[in-house]
Amino acid sequence: MQLLSPRNLSFLGRGRTELFAVSGAPKRAGDGPRGRALNSSPVSSRTISSVSETRRGLPREKMTENGVSSRAKVLTIDTMNPTVKKVEYAVRGPIVQRAVELERELSQGVKKPFAEVIKANIGDAHAMGQQPITFFRQVLALCSYPELLNDSTFPEDAKSRARRILQSCGGNSLGSYSASQGIESVRQDVARYIERRDGGVPCAPDNIYLTTGASDGIVTMLKLLVCGEGATRTGVMISIPQYPLYSAALAELGAVQVNYYLNEEKCWSLDISELQRSVDEARTHCNPRALCIINPGNPTGNICFVSSDQVYQDNVYADGCQFHSFKKVLFEMGPEYSSTVELASFHSTSKCYMGECGFRGGYMEIINMDNEVKAQLTKLVSVRLCPPVPGQALMDLVVNPPQPGEPSYDNFIKERTATLSVLAEKAKLTEQVLNTVEGIRCNPVQGAMYSFPRISIPEKAVKEATANGQQPDMFYCMRLLEETGICLVPGSGFGQKDGTYHFRMTILPPTDKLKILLDKVKEFHHKFTQKYS
Repeated sequence: MQLLSPRNLSFLGRGRTELFAVSGAPKRAGDGPRGRALNSSPVSSRTISSVSETRRGLPREKMTENGVSSRAKVLTIDTMNPTVKKVEYAVRGPIVQRAVELERELSQGVKKPFAEVIKANIGDAHAMGQQPITFFRQVLALCSYPELLNDSTFPEDAKSRARRILQSCGGNSLGSYSASQGIESVRQDVARYIERRDGGVPCAPDNIYLTTGASDGIVTMLKLLVCGEGATRTGVMISIPQYPLYSAALAELGAVQVNYYLNEEKCWSLDISELQRSVDEARTHCNPRALCIINPGNPTGNICFVSSDQVYQDNVYADGCQFHSFKKVLFEMGPEYSSTVELASFHSTSKCYMGECGFRGGYMEIINMDNEVKAQLTKLVSVRLCPPVPGQALMDLVVNPPQPGEPSYDNFIKERTATLSVLAEKAKLTEQVLNTVEGIRCNPVQGAMYSFPRISIPEKAVKEATANGQQPDMFYCMRLLEETGICLVPGSGFGQKDGTYHFRMTILPPTDKLKILLDKVKEFHHKFTQKYS
């Protein structure tokens, strides 16, 4: 690409545009159009700059008080993409930004009524102290630095997995691009994993797309679905409470968010009558085309294109409950449904017992998709070249872990079981402690990594929050943060029925810190209620 020098930039004249430059080797003479170097164009900068600024659509110069010219910004809050301004993501919103500021202040010696900030706002297991699975990290280390394959301290099954993954990579290196849909051998392993999980229901590797975490796949599918204007705009049905990825993506894409409410009184269950109400109302102002279901639920733990977010499929704690994939249920319903309903399902390396958020590994499976649309999907993912290859390698290990008889099997099962058992204990502990607090009611945490308790907020506090321009539960959570150092996310960031207030908290902190967190919440709620009653 032609490198831009001050002389090259003179064509901008007195106006201003934004330049987005990609670094690369400078072009030589003969590389440009018709055999010319790009900077040998006969059109001079003087010629271009003489064109009317108004005709070129460039902002006019402004003069400052000292006579120095300044150029107006091309990209301003008024000229930027308006849909982006509608995007909100509570999990990393204002309250989390304040938590980061408090951590900085503490590190600088500023006195606070607490010694540390405990973040329970996001499902980042390793940041909360969960230990990585040894086998996964061994294989990733071998793949990243193949010289370690000669090291006798690594088990042979880890080495064999690493060799297989590297042989599937260009140049036998994780640093090479993969196919846009993902490494072929990994997609084969994912397909076999899905078949085992669903009791033999067939899965074709060609229907598997490896993704940059589950979020990437979800947003990609939403992009394919969104079309129309006015009353024909695409509506996407999402559960309330919901994970803010969905509302944020729909806002950015200009789609219509269609809410259906989970039944808090019945442990956040889904009522068919509520789905019917939601879709009937939506049809009066949009075209509902997709149904998103999070199973198990986040944040609650609980005839369209069906989008099934199943990233917590190993996180099921309640007695008598087990995970059933939507694909398996679809096939149990018979060919009338299994051969017609269009379904996309998603999984990730970030949750369950793995907690490997930073590797951004994931996959989506699509079934019953129109072949022409599938070609467009493949084109869309190819624009981003490929998902991170280390994340693809990790996804392969999740779906193809150590097997009985292999050297790493016993330790893998031990670590996996211990991680899930501790999560189950913390889920029960969270429910039990919160339900001892007058004014807090917490449903059983049946799965996933979060609780979403309802909180009573006195009317006086509601009025003060409104006067401050805050949602009452944001006001509550911000006071909690400032007084205790506990960072939770207000329920308003996930959606809730009018007149009800909640917060979402992860159960991931180590048990000793989780107990401290719960005790502080209990004490704070009592003081808060007394203050505003």
